[in-house]
Amino acid sequence: MITDVESATPALCRLQLGSELRRLRLEADLSGAYVVRRLLWSPSKLTRLETGENATVEQTDVMALCEMYGAGDETREILMGYAAVTKTRKDWWQSPEYRPAIKPGFKAFLGLEATAASLQNYEAEYVPGLLQTEAYVRVIHQRAHQGLNSDEVNRIVAVRLNRQEVLHRKRNPLKYTAIVNEAVLRRRIGSGDLMQEQLAHIVTLAETLPNIRVQVVPFSAGAHSGMNGGFALLRFPDGAGPRSILFLENLADGWVSRREHSVSVYADAFDDLQALAPGPEQSLTMIKKAIKEHSG
Repeated sequence: MITDVESATPALCRLQLGSELRRLRLEADLSGAYVVRRLLWSPSKLTRLETGENATVEQTDVMALCEMYGAGDETREILMGYAAVTKTRKDWWQSPEYRPAIKPGFKAFLGLEATAASLQNYEAEYVPGLLQTEAYVRVIHQRAHQGLNSDEVNRIVAVRLNRQEVLHRKRNPLKYTAIVNEAVLRRRIGSGDLMQEQLAHIVTLAETLPNIRVQVVPFSAGAHSGMNGGFALLRFPDGAGPRSILFLENLADGWVSRREHSVSVYADAFDDLQALAPGPEQSLTMIKKAIKEHSG
């Protein structure tokens, strides 16, 4: 349990609070159905609390659960502190500036990404979001979401760039492993200069930040386990929520899955891709070669 509540982000407080409430309920040997019946809640309300999906948490709700579960005074104080943070502070993506550009499923992912210890990401068609330059982001969304006005595109760009702070945070930066299909290096997004800048950015990040690892699956590898499309696997610090979560995304929205079977299938796929792709040093050599090929 995280005791330094004052320095914790709202997203981390929600996730930690949900994890602790679920643990207390199970230790008290109470079913979810019994709890919601006693408190006259809807089943979805308890589910949202335990999975950290509520934007804010009422302290009265936390106190009611602590009373029912027989939580100790110290635990109650910490959990009430978590709830207070969700009411008094906002995550950056909750601000009016960004909300219109964030779909519901992706908002759930942002909260998880902000609290994760590590992220494993495979992309088949484009540079992963955490590695994108501003110019690359802008061209992708102008093309993929035609009809958006300049303000809407600017919001999307700002969201993408703000996300990248997880790689640079001073305390426990996100451990990020990205695997991309070779097509990502070859597909020209915008101009040749833009692609050179984008690929050079990836090289710089991978060579200067120890928490970033990049690999490339070459065309010569043939069929592989990532051919159904991109995905992301988030893993969390011990005691800070679920062990692993899967995120899938398409043009319409994104979906977070906690199902053990789904997470396991994609974790195995990522392991296969990591074994199939050349190591980071050879992969960076491939990227540097692609940079030269985009000249002119």
